Amino acid sequence: MGAPDAKPQNKVPSQNLDANTKLNNKPNKHKLSGLIALVLGASLLLGFFGGLVGSRAILPRTTSLDTNAALRVDSEQTELISQLVTEVSPSVVSIVVEQAVQNNSYFYGATQSIQEGAGSGIILSSDGIIVTNKHVIPENVKKVSITTSDGKTYDNVDVIARDPRGTVDIAFLKVNGVNNLKPAKLGDSAKTSVGTSVIAIGYALGEFDNTVTSGIISGLGRPITAGDGQSTETLTNLFQTDAAINPGNSGGPLLNLAGEVIGINTAVAGDGAQNIGFAIPINDVKPQITSVLQKGKLEVPYMGVRYVMLSPEIAQKYQLSRDSGAWLKANGSNQAVINDSPADKAGLKEGDIIFKVNGQEINDKNPLASVLSKYNVGDTLDIEYNRDGKNSTTKVTLEPAP
Repeated sequence: MGAPDAKPQNKVPSQNLDANTKLNNKPNKHKLSGLIALVLGASLLLGFFGGLVGSRAILPRTTSLDTNAALRVDSEQTELISQLVTEVSPSVVSIVVEQAVQNNSYFYGATQSIQEGAGSGIILSSDGIIVTNKHVIPENVKKVSITTSDGKTYDNVDVIARDPRGTVDIAFLKVNGVNNLKPAKLGDSAKTSVGTSVIAIGYALGEFDNTVTSGIISGLGRPITAGDGQSTETLTNLFQTDAAINPGNSGGPLLNLAGEVIGINTAVAGDGAQNIGFAIPINDVKPQITSVLQKGKLEVPYMGVRYVMLSPEIAQKYQLSRDSGAWLKANGSNQAVINDSPADKAGLKEGDIIFKVNGQEINDKNPLASVLSKYNVGDTLDIEYNRDGKNSTTKVTLEPAP
């Protein structure tokens, strides 16, 4: 059979050719359509199973529309706080003090009047040992009374001690003639981090008992200068919290969600601040608490040095070899290293820079006084210091402050 162009007489009319072409293409289109349908079906099937597997892999999940989950969390936390307040409130007391105030008048000269103050306290033992802030118990206090959460008032209260250091705002009381008070549980403040949920309990304004506020720890290691109108203290290494701390809450507990005391409420920021309160980490005063509970008196650990906390500016000004640490420096006629003190016995000298105590860095966030307050009388500490550009070590055994 020859080529089509060699036999034009046998050529099929173009109309039939077009018809044959269309007929011959129909099976091809069916095949293509079937293939497309197969691919689409497989894609849909794979998409379905992929979505099913994916959904199982990520479920359950919470979206911005899942309000029930948020409500459940809020309800659970509210119930937990309510339970903790019920449990801890019997360990929190209201403190009312009467103090003698000196008045000077042009017409009447020097006179005295009695002024009342109020705060909160934390029960440490069933026989009436209580810790509070030193500024709640002024030096010239005439009378102290406490009221427990059940409404009982006790007037036979002694002041055991006020911490003599200007960097530690605590004092201790003893309620006489009791043996059934409920002590609070002390926690480990070293486990506290920014964002930790906390609860503050106290007697707001000295009259609203069991006032409860909640919030979080919003800062660590805060230094502040606090005053009560008569004196000021420089406090360091404090917790900052947005749980409202009102006047009268001072000396009350800052709790974690286990109902443990992790701090002692001590101050609130001044004018212009909102929800910025401060608390003393409980670990910083556990040695003093132990001293009072075991010995009935406050023994303050004593090293016997005067110093300046260094900064890069101070180090540059005096051309020192380190820009952080406690620089032992005399203050006027006062010695940098007190004669016959633990520091003197350990060989420390004026000009030395203490930069580590038991491995802990001494810096603006961990001043020497704050670090030493965590230890007990009788503890022996490894001291790393720099003298004339050379690092050395020694051991210091802490003694009771004279």
